[in-house]
Amino acid sequence: MEIMKREVIDLKDRKFPEQVCFKPIGIIHTEFKTLKGIPIQFGQSESKGTIEIFPEYIPALKDLDDFSHAYCLYLFDIVKLPVPLQSKPFLDDKEHGVFAIRTPFRPNPIGLSIFEIKSIENGKVIVKNVDVLDKTPLLDIKPYIPQFDARDAKKIGWVQGKIKTKLS
Repeated sequence: MEIMKREVIDLKDRKFPEQVCFKPIGIIHTEFKTLKGIPIQFGQSESKGTIEIFPEYIPALKDLDDFSHAYCLYLFDIVKLPVPLQSKPFLDDKEHGVFAIRTPFRPNPIGLSIFEIKSIENGKVIVKNVDVLDKTPLLDIKPYIPQFDARDAKKIGWVQGKIKTKLS
């Protein structure tokens, strides 16, 4: 159905939400049972994992197996709020604002990874490049489409010259 034909709230009745709540759609199972040894980014991981989609959301997997990669949005559920708004990342000795680093300790502890899809069967998505703790709540999956998503970044801030493989 076209987006303009979907039922939405009338724009004149739109109110800015004071709070946003999400219900997990699944759970990410990984080999990482503790925080030690987790790759600091998905692009530095060869680890496999299984995304278990909850039964009511299994129909939403239709056609996802036609994509090689997918964005996964998840909750850093062990983060205690509130968090400091500046922190020292793994790749630097100086503090930076949390919006300029990839720390899980954020005002809204939401994670984003691009996983390679290996297979999908019976509501389970086998993925590669996993960089999350076992039993992480999954919030959403979106297909990765290079023509929409890949960008030629002109600046990479404080990270310039500091990228290396590192584990937590």
